[in-house]
Amino acid sequence: MLRWPAEDIWEAVAPGLPGFTVEVLPQVDSTSNELMRRIRAGRPEPTLLVAERQTAGRGRMGRPWQAEVGSSLAVSLALPLAPADWSGLSLAVGVAVAGALHPALRLKWPNDLWFDDRKLGGILIETVAASGVRHAIIGIGLNIAARPAEGLSTPPAALAELQPGWDAGQALRALALPLVQAVQRFEAEGFAPFRAAFEARDLLQGRLLRLSDGTEGVGDGVDPDGALRVQTAAGLQRISSSEVSVRPVKA
Repeated sequence: MLRWPAEDIWEAVAPGLPGFTVEVLPQVDSTSNELMRRIRAGRPEPTLLVAERQTAGRGRMGRPWQAEVGSSLAVSLALPLAPADWSGLSLAVGVAVAGALHPALRLKWPNDLWFDDRKLGGILIETVAASGVRHAIIGIGLNIAARPAEGLSTPPAALAELQPGWDAGQALRALALPLVQAVQRFEAEGFAPFRAAFEARDLLQGRLLRLSDGTEGVGDGVDPDGALRVQTAAGLQRISSSEVSVRPVKA
């Protein structure tokens, strides 16, 4: 049976985040959706919510992402947040999660974790306002065990390849405190203190890329606000739109 270290996480996080709670649900449509519902219903306390099974999770641009017991980690963090600039938050979260899990993980702008040129997990950040306060809801989905390719040319990566013997509970224990601390630092200092760490793990740096609008170019890191830089035939292009997807071109 999967053991969740909820009490250990609460003891580590609560001193620096008053009102913090940790909760594990056996099943929910989406951990992020559930937290949005709670905030809108007048339950705005900072919460780390885990689902053993997630039936209607979603990733970037509305793509579905399901979580099954034991094979995945589906978790969302909700907390009030008021940074001067929200730009780069997903990159800062990626830096924290990758750093907590394994040195070999790479970050694919703007919100994916990759290993061995395969996606291992993703991050989705949404916001909701209630009673004049804006809350960030940070959803994280990770493949813990190997998953079938499901129509892809290669199967997704899994944390078990990097951390044999780890289960979803151990992954959650590793990332919970660094995640909260990173979000709090982002609120105070913005993306600047995370930029170098992101570029050290940047999957797209120096690689030929193809944008969803057909443009091709070479990845050139990120700007101070977290926008992707791509050197194209027409010059430097900055990519910040959530409607543009970027993929490395395989040799």
